Amino acid sequence: MTARREPRLIRRGVLWLLLLGPLFFISYGLSNTYTATRSDVGTLVFDWESQLPLWPWTIIPYWSIDLLYGLAFLLPLTRREMDRHALALLTAQCVCVMGFLLWPLRFTFDRPALDGGFGWMFDVLMGFDKPFNQAPSLHIALLVIIWTMFARHVHAQPWRWLVHGWMALIGVSVLTTWQHHFIDVPSGALVGLLCLWLWPAHGALPWQQAALARDSRRWRLAAAYGLGAGLCAALALTVGGLALCLLWPAVSLLLVALNYAWLGAAGFQKGADGRLSMAATLLLAPYLAAAALNAWCWTHKRPQADEVCAGVFLGRVPSTQDAAAFAAVVDLSAERPCTARIAHYRSLPSLDLVAPDRAALAQAAAEIETLRHHGPLLVCCALGYSRSASAVAAWLLLTGRSATVAQAEALIRHARPGMVLHDGHRRVLGALEQQR
Repeated sequence: MTARREPRLIRRGVLWLLLLGPLFFISYGLSNTYTATRSDVGTLVFDWESQLPLWPWTIIPYWSIDLLYGLAFLLPLTRREMDRHALALLTAQCVCVMGFLLWPLRFTFDRPALDGGFGWMFDVLMGFDKPFNQAPSLHIALLVIIWTMFARHVHAQPWRWLVHGWMALIGVSVLTTWQHHFIDVPSGALVGLLCLWLWPAHGALPWQQAALARDSRRWRLAAAYGLGAGLCAALALTVGGLALCLLWPAVSLLLVALNYAWLGAAGFQKGADGRLSMAATLLLAPYLAAAALNAWCWTHKRPQADEVCAGVFLGRVPSTQDAAAFAAVVDLSAERPCTARIAHYRSLPSLDLVAPDRAALAQAAAEIETLRHHGPLLVCCALGYSRSASAVAAWLLLTGRSATVAQAEALIRHARPGMVLHDGHRRVLGALEQQR
């Protein structure tokens, strides 16, 4: 069933275009003109880039982003989606222009004279686009945002494959038209992804319910991840060359540090379906890969879930194969996606290595009691040893199956010996015990 479109969205899209269009040409043109007068413009080009071909025909996909920029405003179904798309484009524009001014770079290849229609298109382009606005590539940043909008709404084949193929060709064209050096591409993609993360099409904004952490453990973890981000960035900028790839884990770790210090679990953007947003998945990919490896190292010798009592099992985030044994799942991990399709699934994201607060555990206990009636229920987190164990302990306490925190912990430990509850978990569970 096709979702209904809110009324008067086309007019809203036109108004956004009337704002964004002039802003694009003014800010981009002025920064280009200003940089052309500067004496501190640098270059950053790899030796292998001299082998990149010049394909004049790719000026067509390169130019086509202007048309797609406007057409993307026909796709949103709600004002929220429309506004957040526009705000993502606006943010990308501002960030990239600031990058041009703070880190001016110049394109170094001399493009030969070209004849015919393609040559005319290059001449028109160079009348406006000088070789100074390089990294991060605004072309790529806008492409990431526009591509995401089309991917969200174009599902019918073969149109979906055509969209993906053409968008990929636009991305390649920034190199094959000799408009950008390679470093401009990943840096532009990073800006685009950050804008999508800041302005998700659906759900709450990352900072809407953010608050500075009061838990000292969260601050220690934030400091550790921040230190890791700083070391990666310092090594990347000191060594240069291929070491610049370390900027990706630097950004990833910095976002994780921000989640622990301020944003909380919402910064991972895990949805009700168990999946992380595309932007969060790509931005956090180095951290998520390390988290997946860590989970495997801790659980590969005991991958199965363990029954605590009354059909309630405790374990790690299930694979599709593992999930087949359960009718329902309560998932407390924020950083581990759950890709298995489960009839009764509840996502209650909480930060790793931090005790969930009393309200979160009370909510988890209520979900466990409700969903267990559908059949075997799995309560899980990354490892199935801590966050999920505290949720099961809360359920045991609030349903009267255990009289004290110590009894609940002993019952869970008997079923799953590797479970770990720290003093922070016990304090929160103790508050629930008193509340009961």
